[in-house]
Amino acid sequence: MGKLERNYDLSTLRHSAAHILAKALKNIYGHDKVKLGIGPAIEDGFYYDVELPERISQEDLKKIEKEMRKIVEKDEPFYKKEVSKKEAREIFKNDPYKLELIDEIEGDTVSLYYLGDDFVDLCKGPHVPSSKHVRHFKLLNVAGAYWRGDSRRPQLQRIYGTAFFTEKELKDYLRKLEEAKKRDHRKLGRELKLFEIFEEEAGPGLVFYLPKGAIIRSEMEKYLEKEHEKRGYQKVYIPHIMRVDLWKTSGHYDFYRENMFFVPIVEHEEGEVLGNKDVPLTKEEIDKAAWYAVKPMNCPGHILIYKNEVRSYKDLPIKFYEFGTVYRYEKSGSLHGLLRVRGFTQDDAHIICTPEQVEEEVKKVVKMAFDVLKTFGFEDFEVYISTRPEKYVGTDEMWNLAENSLKKALEDLGVEYKIDEGGGAFYGPKIDIKVKDCLGRKWQCSTVQFDFNLPERFDMTYVDKDGEKKRPYMIHRAILGSFERFFGLLIEHYAGLFPLWLAPIQVRVIPISEKFVDYAKEITKKLKEAGIRVDLDDRDLKVGKKIREAELEKIPYMVIVGQKEQEEKTISVRSKKKGQLGNLKLEEFIEMLKKEIENKEK
Repeated sequence: MGKLERNYDLSTLRHSAAHILAKALKNIYGHDKVKLGIGPAIEDGFYYDVELPERISQEDLKKIEKEMRKIVEKDEPFYKKEVSKKEAREIFKNDPYKLELIDEIEGDTVSLYYLGDDFVDLCKGPHVPSSKHVRHFKLLNVAGAYWRGDSRRPQLQRIYGTAFFTEKELKDYLRKLEEAKKRDHRKLGRELKLFEIFEEEAGPGLVFYLPKGAIIRSEMEKYLEKEHEKRGYQKVYIPHIMRVDLWKTSGHYDFYRENMFFVPIVEHEEGEVLGNKDVPLTKEEIDKAAWYAVKPMNCPGHILIYKNEVRSYKDLPIKFYEFGTVYRYEKSGSLHGLLRVRGFTQDDAHIICTPEQVEEEVKKVVKMAFDVLKTFGFEDFEVYISTRPEKYVGTDEMWNLAENSLKKALEDLGVEYKIDEGGGAFYGPKIDIKVKDCLGRKWQCSTVQFDFNLPERFDMTYVDKDGEKKRPYMIHRAILGSFERFFGLLIEHYAGLFPLWLAPIQVRVIPISEKFVDYAKEITKKLKEAGIRVDLDDRDLKVGKKIREAELEKIPYMVIVGQKEQEEKTISVRSKKKGQLGNLKLEEFIEMLKKEIENKEK
């Protein structure tokens, strides 16, 4: 094929690839047997949700790809046709999912796109001129997906693929995917003994930090505690379960209860608690139970602390923070390692302030987010402001002030941002900060979220300088998002080779034979005394095997000692990142480590 003129974008190319995929499926499995759902372009490619007469495997994707290439080679045209809803229903009379979509379309006509003369899809378009424009594509994997994301609806098969303008772009992307597989936090987490999820024994989506992972988590927390304290935040702790009535006041019971865990507590006449007995509760007991909810969020608890005493304008802003563990019922099919779990810890904070303080407080949060994320090794950010949706609480004046404060804060800091028009929650606008990892993948981290709902529901007030009670502004704020998700991001970003300040084992000492174990123990003791996380490998194994194992464990530094080192009172230092550093005095090495740790070098 010769060079093609291009007057369409990548999203159009990928959406056209989805149509070619759908046609290939009908060609292979039968036009009447394949029921089509939807096939949109997505950020890194496209997918199509389909009902097929059989389950397809990864191996089947090669066969489907081959059929897609035949369609590309035929250079079949894409063309649009407007038809009445009645005609559309006749065309898709055997496609229940398309019929459902047709019923939801406003107006009397619908838009169809043909690919050649024997394939038609319900579609607004646009598309590329013909199939030959989709030359560089790859089917990636297949997964289950409920129709319209509803677990009560039929489960379809979702086939994922990607497409690019050039072969080079496609190959580069596939190389990134291979690299991403090597960096998968679930794989590395198990290999490096960082965390585990005991799904059968303890339940899905519940994370257990193993000793090495716990060290990293602890270092993250210690660093963040210092960052909060120097910025005027006050640490609080709240219970993990609270009465259901509290969640009715907050609105979570009405709008979020499907994602919450509940505990019935039944009291005997003498006051004995029977709610946790092994036998099932009777209907009578359930009816009279005092119901508690396991917290899905921390905000109501922080509000109770605020309301515990009368607050003056002189007290504001008040900034409560907590590394608060919350529990949410996520569907089993959506759980994914550390990235989607049922129990997780937010680096949560709530800022309660006057309207005049809002802009400055937002600015401080954004600056803190950038400082913290850069310390963890991220330099590339995408920032979004989500504005007022169609349905919202609060006055227009409050929304205008909040949205303008978000924009002004970012502009004053020289931060470029995009507007997500109407993307705010019903209770307030927000800033979202996404980071790009070393593979260019975007991860949602920091959020600055206004809330006009909870201050009203909980009747939060402060006494102004004129002696009147006024409603404060409330800002929800998280920097990392959750420790679990951010830990998963760190594992993949660094491929398990953490910066020295986070590494669970910073140095491994290896004597080259049994004769030098005592000297190695002396070195180990001095490193420990200097505050370095160090271990000693004094096993009776060949030194090469010990070095290989330390490499696989991604330990930043190895100290190897033998005859020469013992006689000269030196150490031979090997860096995982820089290779052999030669012979050093121990004091010199300790000074180097302390400097690297203190500066939190990447």
